[in-house]
Amino acid sequence: MSAKSEQLKKSKRFQWRKQDIELTLLAIPTTIWYILFCFLPMFGIIIAFKNFKISGGFLSNVFNSPWVGLKNFEFLFKSNDAWIIIRNTIGYNIIFIILGIVLPVVFAIMIGLLHNRKAGKVYQTMMFLPYFLSWVVVSAVGWAFFSFDKGILNQFLGSFGAESINWYMEPQYWPYILIFLNVWKSIGYGMIIYLATITAIDSSYYEAAVIDGASIWQQIRFITIPLLKLVIVMMFILSVGRIFYTDFGLFYQVTRDSNSLFEVATTIDVLVYKQLKSATIGMASAAAFVQSVLGCITILTANWIVKKIDSDSAMI
Repeated sequence: MSAKSEQLKKSKRFQWRKQDIELTLLAIPTTIWYILFCFLPMFGIIIAFKNFKISGGFLSNVFNSPWVGLKNFEFLFKSNDAWIIIRNTIGYNIIFIILGIVLPVVFAIMIGLLHNRKAGKVYQTMMFLPYFLSWVVVSAVGWAFFSFDKGILNQFLGSFGAESINWYMEPQYWPYILIFLNVWKSIGYGMIIYLATITAIDSSYYEAAVIDGASIWQQIRFITIPLLKLVIVMMFILSVGRIFYTDFGLFYQVTRDSNSLFEVATTIDVLVYKQLKSATIGMASAAAFVQSVLGCITILTANWIVKKIDSDSAMI
C-alpha cells in the first residue's frame, strides 16, 4: 500500500494541468525580458578585466581587447579620496534606509487612520507626486532656492538683514539638504506600499480590539505593526542590497557638480561618471562589478541575519 501511495503522489506531483499552462504563458514575457536584459548582458562582465578598445563590433572588441587582470579595479581602491567616497556612499544609504522605513510607515499609519477618505486620497497624491519628478527638475527648483544672486532663500535672509549664503560653496549644509530631498522624493512610494498592506488587514482584528477596550495606540502596536513586519523586513533587505549604490541625479545634478561639495556629495556612482571622462570603459565596468558583488553579499548577509532572528520573515 505504501508503494502504491507513493506512486500516486509522484504522478500527481508531475501532472500538468490547465492552470499550469496559463501561469506559464503569463510568465513567458517576464522570463524573456530577464533573459534579454539581465542574464545575457552578464557576458559583458569580462570587460572589467580587459583594456576594452573600440575597433569593430562588440564581440570582436571584447575578444580582441587585451587582458589586464585587476588593473581596472585599482582606481577604486588606490584613490586618495577612497575613504571619503566609501564613507559618503555607505553613510548616506544607512540614513536613507532608516528614514525610508520609519517615515513611510508612520505616514501610512496616519493616513490609514483618517476617517475622511477623500482627504486621505489627496494626501497620498500630494506625497506621491515628487516620486515622478526627475532630479533634473529638482535641480532646477533647487537652483531657484539656493542661487546666490536671486535665490529665494537669500532673498528671505536679506529681508531680515542677514548676509547671503553661497549655498553651493558651503558643504556643511548639504548633508541635511540631500537627506531631506531624498526623503521628500521617496517617502510617497514607500508610504503607498505600506498603506496597501494596512488596507488589506482584516477589519475584524480592530473590531475585536475595540470591544476589548484597546486604544488606537494599542491597536497600532499590537495589530498594525506586527502585520506590517513582513513587508518592513522585505523592504529593508532590498534596501540593504543597494547600500553601495546611490542616486546619481541626487548627488550630481542637485549639487550641480560643485567642487566645493566634493567631500559631502561624492559617491561611487559620481566617481565612476567623472572617471569616465578621462578613464576607460573597463574601469566603469570594474566599479559596477564591485558594486554588484558587494550588494549581493550584503543582501544575502541581511537575509541570513533576519532568518536567524525570525525565519518566517526572511525572503529565502
